[in-house]
Order: sequence, then C-alpha cells, then structure tokens
Amino acid sequence: MKNLLQQIEESKKFILSRIKNAPKIGLILGSGLGSLANEIKDPVSIDYKDIPNFPISTVEGHVGQLIIGALANKEVVAMQGRPHYYEGYSMQEVTFPVRVMQAIGVDLLIITNACGGLNSQLYPGALMIIKDHINLTGDNPLLGTNYEELGPRFPDMSNAYDRNYIELAKQVGKNLSIKLHEGVYLGISGPNYMSKAELKMCIKLGADTIGMSTVPEVIVARHGGLKVLGISCVTDMAIPNQLVSISHEEVINVANKTKPKFIRLVKSIIEEVEL
Repeated sequence: MKNLLQQIEESKKFILSRIKNAPKIGLILGSGLGSLANEIKDPVSIDYKDIPNFPISTVEGHVGQLIIGALANKEVVAMQGRPHYYEGYSMQEVTFPVRVMQAIGVDLLIITNACGGLNSQLYPGALMIIKDHINLTGDNPLLGTNYEELGPRFPDMSNAYDRNYIELAKQVGKNLSIKLHEGVYLGISGPNYMSKAELKMCIKLGADTIGMSTVPEVIVARHGGLKVLGISCVTDMAIPNQLVSISHEEVINVANKTKPKFIRLVKSIIEEVEL
C-alpha cells in the first residue's frame, strides 16, 4: 500500500505536468461560491477524478475540479468544491488536496465556506473573517503516522489564521465598502444540522459561526507551514430561539446572492497580496 508521501508525489507530478507556472496561492471555494474560479484567466481545468489519489466531491454546489491560472495577476490554484468528512471520507482524505497544494508550492491558502450564524450581529449574506476556530468534528487529520517532510508532530494552532492577512482583508473590505465581521468558526462533522440544545452549547463555547468544513483543512495547512486566511459566508442563522428549518438548497441560494460581493473581496485581497 502506498504511504501518504507517495500519494502526494503522484498527484503533484500529474498536476505539474499539466501547467506552466506553479501557483503560490491556493483557494478552497465553499458551497455556492465556486463561480469565483470562473474569474481565473487562461485556466487549466482538471477534474478531481483524473488526479491520482484525489477525493471526489459529491455534494450539490461543489463542482469537483481544480482550476489553475491567473487571478488578479497572481498564479492561483482553486478548488471548485471540496470533499467533506460526512461524505464518508477519512480526515486524511478530506485534507489530501491541501497536502498536494503544499507540494506544488502554495504558500497562502484562502479557505472559504458557507456556514450558519450563531452571533446575533450576523445575518444571511454576511461575510466573516475567521480569527480562530473550535474543532468539534470529533476527529483530527493529524492522527496516525507523522511525516516530518510534511510538518512537525505537534504543530501549534494558537495563531492558525494569519493576523497580517486578516488585517489586509479588513482593509480591502473597507476600501470596497464591504462590511466584514470577524469571529470564531466552529467545525462539526455533519451532515445533520444541529439541535437547539447543541447550538446553545456552541454559543456558550464562544463560536460565532458553525459549519461542516474548513477546520481540518486549516489544521493540515498550518501543519505544513502554509499561511491561512479564512472567510465565511453566513447563509442562515442558527440562533436557537430564532431557529427556522433550513435546507441545503436555501444555503446555496443565499451563497449565490452573496457571490458578487464575495468575488470582489477575494479578487481584491489577492491583488494586494505580496508573496
């Protein structure tokens, strides 16, 4: 059986054989936000199913392909959709694309998601810069064998989200007159939405938003030394005493309405990034 290093190397070689310039910025595009990849110039599109060892996304709103090219005059690789833990993948499989991004030379990872709002100051369509996270998935992608080539056995997560990029994002938002919130994202396994009692617990723990992705990817990115900027798109409110039933289709709908604002923000952040 191939070990993780061998699997990463196979994926790396395949992707680099298809492109001219190795990207320095990686993008993971959450539910309904994948159309940002359509802004990439001179794109090379690679279906996940064609990349050796790559997990395939099966969820609506996640196209399932890598788009590599220029965005705001920077070389980027965008995941148009992501695999999730609740699809039956292991945490190592969910985060495998981040390992491959590290291998092909990515330095900055911009992770986005659609999520529920727990803070009453938020609202459907709000954008929140993630300053920290809480892992309530019940699992960790770093369990098992640690390969020193990928990162240290005990990585520090006390500053998982890069403060300099947070400040840059806030300044860009101000320049564009896009209101940005800042808060704590809580990651769960899914796929069910949480009960009222569970949501009350999450609020007491200090979470501002809640979702079913992002945290494992951030853990692996930081393990590998990548800088991380996280952006959440609030698609519904998950405050227990205001709770209304929500469907995945409604989540996608709100994300679609927020796309123009989201695309302007991310493109402008990338334009300002210095690597």
